Amino acid sequence: MDALRKEVIYTIEDIYALPEGQRAELIDGKIYYMAPPNTRHQMLVMDLSYQIKDYIERNNGECDVLPAPFAVFLNENDKNYVEPDISVICDKDKVTEKGCQGAPDWIIEIVSASSRKMDYYTKLFKYRTAEVREYWVVDSDKNTVTVYDFENDNMEEYSFGEDVPVGIYKGFVVRVE
Repeated sequence: MDALRKEVIYTIEDIYALPEGQRAELIDGKIYYMAPPNTRHQMLVMDLSYQIKDYIERNNGECDVLPAPFAVFLNENDKNYVEPDISVICDKDKVTEKGCQGAPDWIIEIVSASSRKMDYYTKLFKYRTAEVREYWVVDSDKNTVTVYDFENDNMEEYSFGEDVPVGIYKGFVVRVE
């Protein structure tokens, strides 16, 4: 008789126990290790973060723009921990020294070869159920930006170089190049 192999359920404590420099995310108790980002990925993170932060400051906005590595604790349990490429958080009470407690208002993920399935499927479902208001998947292989406006149950796809409207800020558009 074969014993059924028991699946290990990890917690945030296991994430913090990883060796120095090892990055991973935790979704529903499963660890997903992260490869180091490439140069194009980091340039996109910087450019988008700058555009968003600049818009918020020029309009006296209250939201914080925080690039990875930045901890986001999506749920009240210890089985979910993510590091979105960019988190925009408008509720100051959610931001602590450890990270964001609860769902950011807007999350942007820059797709890499190793994160494609994670960004388009696993995180899409997780962010929607955690009540993130808006989620963007920026895909530099396809030169597309897929915008999930969860508040209005809408999804749109844009090409690099097009103006992409930001749902949580009426009148604000971002250009991804």
